[in-house]
Amino acid sequence: MSPTPGTPSCVTAVDTYDIRFPTSRELDGSDAMNPDPDYSAAYVVLRTDATDASAGLEGHGFTFTIGRGNDVQVAAIDALRSHVVGRSVDELCDDPGSLFRDLIGDSQLRWLGPEKGVMHMAIGAVVNAVWDLAAKRAHKPLWQLLADAEPEWLVRQIDFRYITDALTPNEALELLRRGKEGAEGRKDRLLAQGYPGYTTSPGWLGYGDEKLTRLAAQAVADGFRQIKLKVGADLADDVRRCRVARSVVGPDIRMAIDANQRWNVDEAIQWVTALAEFEPYWIEEPTSPDDVLAHAAIRKAVAPVKVATGEHVQNRIVFKQLLQAGSLDVLQIDAARVGGVNENLAILLLAAKFGVPVCPHAGGVGLCELVQHLAMFDYVALSGTIENRVIEYVDHLHEHFLDPVVIREGHYTAPTAPGFSATMRPESIAEYTFPGGTFWAADLETQKKGHAA
Repeated sequence: MSPTPGTPSCVTAVDTYDIRFPTSRELDGSDAMNPDPDYSAAYVVLRTDATDASAGLEGHGFTFTIGRGNDVQVAAIDALRSHVVGRSVDELCDDPGSLFRDLIGDSQLRWLGPEKGVMHMAIGAVVNAVWDLAAKRAHKPLWQLLADAEPEWLVRQIDFRYITDALTPNEALELLRRGKEGAEGRKDRLLAQGYPGYTTSPGWLGYGDEKLTRLAAQAVADGFRQIKLKVGADLADDVRRCRVARSVVGPDIRMAIDANQRWNVDEAIQWVTALAEFEPYWIEEPTSPDDVLAHAAIRKAVAPVKVATGEHVQNRIVFKQLLQAGSLDVLQIDAARVGGVNENLAILLLAAKFGVPVCPHAGGVGLCELVQHLAMFDYVALSGTIENRVIEYVDHLHEHFLDPVVIREGHYTAPTAPGFSATMRPESIAEYTFPGGTFWAADLETQKKGHAA
């Protein structure tokens, strides 16, 4: 139904989809804590009755899971529908923070967090869909919308509750004003050169040595200056795999390692010490993402190997504590783990205040597509640097997006299409929606025939 002439456009529906890909069958994404991930997206589309098609009629967003958790995640997004349907499109796009504040302020749903876990990730998916809509209607890619925005407006998008002991609104405003200096030149360089990436594609724990060797050599040939290997299941196996990888990439390519939260403090120290001969650049997620003091202890013990974490950090408050306690050398934001763009702005500002480089987590379903925008905004209009900064890249599932990432010579090419690069192809949604999509329906039929035989 079209709006009555003169009536403001509004959100008419919030549609959700449980989209799953069978990546566990090739062990893509496998690590020490997640041996059989099926990369999945709890996907949301904000439908509107806007008639100006050239400005964008829909907002798309999602949060990433690895399979059955999607049942819960989609239900959580559905629980937010009443907060969104009927809202003015113009008001949402003018002030996405208004919805963010309403969603985290629903006291009965907040009880399930607060501001963490499944509900917070659901909020992030919906909030990111609003930003996608806003960027489309502004005819800009999201990174440019953020970089062009006035610092005062960006500060109003941020919830400073619980973080003013580390970052005040005035400090944030000053950081953003300073970030405007030279921003146009950095924008031009970004468009010409892209943003450096690193690849995890060779390093999944379930891959054999032949596949590791082939993909590591390919990564170097493709221009990447850093790769990452999953570790943490078996030390002797990790020693062998690190030796293979280092022999392939040579001494000048950075090699990070990632334990995916596997260890206690003493185990982390012992394991990283044993792998130190291979000169790992960082150890990622050595222990629980919630354990601020454990990260600080590990960081002190394993230096000069750096400590990186953040993809499972649940909100700006824990990031604040990690920075205050000196618990990390590299901060890894995730576009879909926290409460969307608004909260990631707070985290980027905290990192800038403490002078800690941000190297975003990506991979998964669409995480590369999303988080590139946040890193590029940070470079152009906040930190002003790409020194020791890289965005993770994993060559999985990009073909399912209308505006997939483009990598050239190991660099992310800056998106130019309006939006947050979040829109999935309709045919992919039809094929991989669980359980009724064409792929899963055929798969179930095949399993039935196998059991019958």
